[in-house]
Parts: sequence; C-alpha cells; structure tokens
Amino acid sequence: MFGYYRVASAVNRTVVGNPTKNAKEVLRLIKEANSKEVSVIVFPELTLTGYTASDLLLNQTLIASQDEALSYILENTIDINTIAILGIALLDVDRLYNCAVVIQNAKVLGVVPKSYLPNKKEFYEKRQFVSGRDIVRSMIEVVDSEVPFGVDLLFKDNRDMTFGVEICEDLWAITPPSNHMASNGANLLFNLSASNELIGKYEYREELVRTQSGRCMATYVYSSAGVGESTTDTVFGGHAIISEYGSTLAQNKRFCMDSHFIMADVDLQRLRWLRLNESSYCDSRRKKVRTIKVGNLPTLTKIDREINSMPFVPSQYADKKSRCDEIVHIQAHGLIKRMKHTHIKKAVIGISGGLDSTLALLSTHRAFEMRGWDIENIIAITMPGFGTTTRTKSNAIELCNALGVTLKSVDITDISLKEFEAIEHNRDEHSVTYENVQARARTSILMNMANKIGGLVIGTGDLSEIALGWSTYNGDHMSMYALNSGIPKTLIQYVIEYYKSNEKIAHIIDDILATPISPELLPHKDNEIVQETESIVGPYELHDFFLYHFIKYGAKPSKILYLAVMAFDSKYDKESIKKWLHLFLKRFFTQQFKRSCMPDGPKVGTISLSPRAEWKMASDVDFEIWLKALEQ
Repeated sequence: MFGYYRVASAVNRTVVGNPTKNAKEVLRLIKEANSKEVSVIVFPELTLTGYTASDLLLNQTLIASQDEALSYILENTIDINTIAILGIALLDVDRLYNCAVVIQNAKVLGVVPKSYLPNKKEFYEKRQFVSGRDIVRSMIEVVDSEVPFGVDLLFKDNRDMTFGVEICEDLWAITPPSNHMASNGANLLFNLSASNELIGKYEYREELVRTQSGRCMATYVYSSAGVGESTTDTVFGGHAIISEYGSTLAQNKRFCMDSHFIMADVDLQRLRWLRLNESSYCDSRRKKVRTIKVGNLPTLTKIDREINSMPFVPSQYADKKSRCDEIVHIQAHGLIKRMKHTHIKKAVIGISGGLDSTLALLSTHRAFEMRGWDIENIIAITMPGFGTTTRTKSNAIELCNALGVTLKSVDITDISLKEFEAIEHNRDEHSVTYENVQARARTSILMNMANKIGGLVIGTGDLSEIALGWSTYNGDHMSMYALNSGIPKTLIQYVIEYYKSNEKIAHIIDDILATPISPELLPHKDNEIVQETESIVGPYELHDFFLYHFIKYGAKPSKILYLAVMAFDSKYDKESIKKWLHLFLKRFFTQQFKRSCMPDGPKVGTISLSPRAEWKMASDVDFEIWLKALEQ
C-alpha cells in the first residue's frame, strides 16, 4: 500500500541444543506475524540451535536435529505468505557456515552465509565456522533442494521491496556487506545477531543500526539472541531494533522472559525515490548480484504508523533552542556575507506586524548583533494602506521600538490612488489589480529608500508562499536578499516562538502569532481584518505537508492525500484536504515563473525552491497528469 511494508524483528525464547522445541516457538511467531500482515520477520542468529551451543555445532546429532526442525517449519508454512529469516548452521563442501535461510510458503528462497566471524574475547566462531564472504553464484542443498547460496543474494518482490541479509559481526565490520547490498538496490536490510550485554553496549548497538540505516538510505531490521541462551560466561538480552533512514522506529525492552516481536510499517517507496532525489547514492558502485523473486506477501490493509503532520518542524525531542539558533545563524550569516560582499551597511525591511516580516526583522537584528553593527542601520518601514488594521500596525511599531531599529512610516494610500488614476482603475473595484498596485507600491518604496540610503532590501516572503506563488510579481515577490525563502510558514511560527525568551518582546510575539495571516490589501471592516489568507488558499500546515512529500521524494498526489488524511484525521476531512491539495498542485505548477527569477536567499532545510540551489523546472509544464493522479 503506497510503498509501505510491515516488517518485524523477533526474539524467541531459546532452548539451547533443542531445535525441535525452538522450531515450535519460531513457527508460532511466524504464524502470528502472518496474521498481522507482516511481510518479513527476522529471527536471531543460529535460531534453531541457540548461538551458545558452541562446539556442539560440530556434532552430527545437533546438526541433524536442526535440519529436521527446519523441515518441520517448512512443512507447516505452506500457506504462510510472510517471509521468515532464520539462523542455521549449514554444511557445504565439508565446511560449516553460519547462515541465514530465507523461507516463504514452505520453500527455501536462498541462503546467505556470514562474512565476518568474531574471534576475540568471549567470541570464538572460527572454532566452528568458515567465512562465506567469497561465496557467490553458488548453490547449496537444503532439505533435499538445491537453492541459491552466497553473499550475492538479494530478494525482491514486484513492487518496491528489495532486501538483503547480513549476520551479526557483518554490521560491525569496517565495510559491512549491507553497504554493497544497498548500492545494488536493497532498501530493506536484515541482521540476525547474537550480541551479548555489556554496560552501555545496547546504546552503541542501537546507534550502529540507526546510522547504518541512514548511510544506506534503507530500513534496517535487527534481531539479537535473548533469554534462554546460555549465561555460562555472558548474558544475552534479546535486542530488537527497526530503524529507517537514520531514525529508530521501534525498539523492544530487553531481557524479556517471553518470546515476542516488534513491528513497524516502513515506507520503502519513499526510500527508493529519496535515493534519486538526494545524496550520492547513484554514484555508488554496483556489483553483480542474484535477485531472487519472492512470492505474494500479506496484504497490508491499513498503515499503522504515526504520520508527522508538521514535517518541517523539529520533533518534540529536539532541543528547541539549539535548532532555532541553527536556523537563525544560517539566515544571519547568509545576510552578513551578502552585506559584506556588497559593502552595504544598512538593511531596509518592510514591517507589517505579520509572521514573515517579524522573523526577517528578528534575524536581521541578530546578524547586526553578531557583527557588532549599529542596530540603527536597520531601517524598518511600515507602509499602511487600505486594509491595515491598528492591531498589526501597533505590533510592528512596538516591535521595532523594542529592538531599537530605525522606524519609518510611509502611507501608501495616496500613492495607490494616483496609480489607480494613472491606469484608469476604479478604486471601488477590489480586484487583483487593486491588491497588486498596493503590493508593488510597497516594494517600490523599499527599493527607492534602499537606493537613497545605500541599503539592502530584505525580502520577507517564505517558502510556503513561494511554493504557492502567493506573491505579487515584481511586488513582494522581489527583494535584494530573500532572507525567509528557505523557511516554510509552519517553521517560521516555531522559530518566532523561540524569540519569546526575550521578555521585552514576548507579549508582542504572542499577539503576532495570534493574528490571522493576511496581506491586508482589502479595506478592513471596523478595524478588523477581512482578508484571511488561509481562507483563500487553504491552511498553511496542509500546504507545507503537501510541499514536503511532493518535493522530498516525488510522492504521487494519491499517496500525499492518503498520508494527509492520516496525519490530520481529527482536524480536516478527506474532501477538504483533497480540495486544498488540488489547489496546491495547480498553483505550484502555474506559478513556477515567479520562482524562475526569484532573488537570492539562504537554503535552511532540506528543501529549497530556488532555481539555483535546488529546484529546476520549466515555467510552462502541463500539470494535467498530476491532477489525474490525485484521483487514482
């Protein structure tokens, strides 16, 4: 479903040296996973014998019992579509290999040997096993069948899933086999492990899994041996981890006395397209691999995963001060470089009392503070017009006075009336012309003031407005440095809240955040805003969500709609979301011409619509197929 797959990491209660008992417990978990629509479930290393069987793995009786146990599992999984990855010891050419066997519907799909054998301190695998890292293009007999055998195996369905398998120490190696698997298309990686518990080791283990998932731009599913393994000299806690592209989605509680598994729904379609859109993944070297086609997987009827409704806003676990400091520093240093390069000492900025101009002013102020420049060289200009309310004007003036910048006021009413007269426009006709005349009048004042005093005009338009083309061409669309161009509206609100730590302006910021977003270009009524942007173009939180998924990995409109319905379930109904997504797509394509000539500005997050920094698109693309895709 939309590239989502349910994967699981199991930790079965092990009886060392008794494959029959272990097989029954493993089979129970496989059946339970299948009932829960799990596509693939992975078990710990040497699942059927127990990792700590040690030298008994060289005993004929144990190996024969293991093979019987595997046959028992196969015989009882003929109707099980869930793929299971089990750890077994296999003989080939009079050598014993520590392997992962991949099974589905009573068949062995392939066998992957362990490449790196630990042979230090409490680990001594070279006593029993031989490394399989050089085995490619080979076959091996398993339960009377010849099956593919080697480290060159990948397993693939007919949609978005390609997975590879490595075993325990392989992940800890300088160059893990999973690196090569990922470079050959594996977006799902599994690890069967037997990692013992030492003080603090679980933290490093989780970090290792998480960072490997990020490096490989993949999902990494890890299962380690648990309770039931021998505690003769070391203890195994049974660590299960599922990480996706640098983030841990699920992790169990170690030292659980009972068999269990953890699950997560992972977006493999997203990972595939992220590889195209970001990083140097496509430059990685490909090797010859054998791809094994898997059978039909359990049908995922509903995605069980929290979808972040604010993808641009740092998570609740992030340190807000640290994140906001970083954002403001990117803005500030971008502006500092531009002003130093142009030998300009004054900044000119239009202040409306709205979110965007507030952040631009605060970040400009921070840049001047960082360089020790005279704050009075920030020239803030309020430009009240037909729709300006007392509330927004007062907030703008109060903020400027609190910051100590130079404040000027230029009423654009008379200028706009003269422009109406010049172009023969009826002042009572409140059309787009009526609005754009005012917007261009304000930009003209800013540009002319900058020329007069030798200043730099700071743009205030944000990434959300740029995506929608919600600006007047050659009006607020234009500036000499677009300071907010890399920051979407939802993130602007987040950063402005951070400035409330300054007690002098905290109450002003509170009111600015509570003020409806408006260009204030239509006449107000009883000093109240009558033109609310979000009632015209839709909620910015929705548009930021659409923008993220559309640009980040090129998601289809139907998938964006599905995810948005999940993310905003209690706030917007499906039809409302669909209406605003339709508008987003239409405006995004038709307004590209504004982005093609937008001014310079700093990229702040992973998404930018600058034609120089990131987004390159023709201004006259037909968008019909995207609207059709919304209906699919």
